[in-house]
Amino acid sequence: MAKHINAGSFVNLSITDLQKTYELPSIRTPHTKHSHLIKHALAGITITLAPGLYGLLGPNGAGKSTLIHIITGSLAPDSGEVRWCGKPAMGIVFRRILGYMPQQQGLYDSYTGRRFLAYMAALKEIPRKTVAAEIARVAAAVNLTAELDKRLSAYSGGMKQRLLLASALLGDPKLLILDEPTAGLDPKERVRLRELLADMAKDRIILVATHVVSDVETVATKVILLRAGKIVDAAPVPELIEKYAPGQGLEDVYLNVFGEGDGK
Repeated sequence: MAKHINAGSFVNLSITDLQKTYELPSIRTPHTKHSHLIKHALAGITITLAPGLYGLLGPNGAGKSTLIHIITGSLAPDSGEVRWCGKPAMGIVFRRILGYMPQQQGLYDSYTGRRFLAYMAALKEIPRKTVAAEIARVAAAVNLTAELDKRLSAYSGGMKQRLLLASALLGDPKLLILDEPTAGLDPKERVRLRELLADMAKDRIILVATHVVSDVETVATKVILLRAGKIVDAAPVPELIEKYAPGQGLEDVYLNVFGEGDGK
């Protein structure tokens, strides 16, 4: 079930008029001069999130990855701002409350799962005396306790995905951003992850970008529909169904809103 949130909570992520453009490779033919094409990856994104779980849905090219990279600080916007609890979302203070699971990440096959998590804990500046307990906590949360001392070269794709999620959970972040978190997970682990995130969303903000609509349909506080760098709508699942696909489901909402377009 969707989580109810306290609208008066002081914890919030405020995104105001984010814009980002990219210059595509120039095109030249024997009959024309160079033509510079501009892609508007984000075209004025404004939204405020309070504690809860938010699904970020949109076709390829809609701007989901660009939005995530700006929020996490790995990409600068052309204009606009991101604020955490009223302050600019930047610097060490922000990084300490942020947990980020990228869609893809290179892993050192020679590392064990435990060593990888210890390395990530050091990057997050988690106090050394608490690292062992933190690793045990996050490994248990993603059902990897028995696999921690295996080398990553022996991990399946799903196990590596769960390890990345565990690393995002280090430090008990109040803002958790997950990009395609269920890729490679079996159905049982997908359900387990949904239940974990739904429980965690009671007192933090969780943003899940996914193409798997069922990952967020039953647990999202709101679903954000993104197309061509703009928010089409942002509302609880029942409201979106009533508006775009009465009597059907969130997947039908997705198909009715986006059709077969690629978001470009």
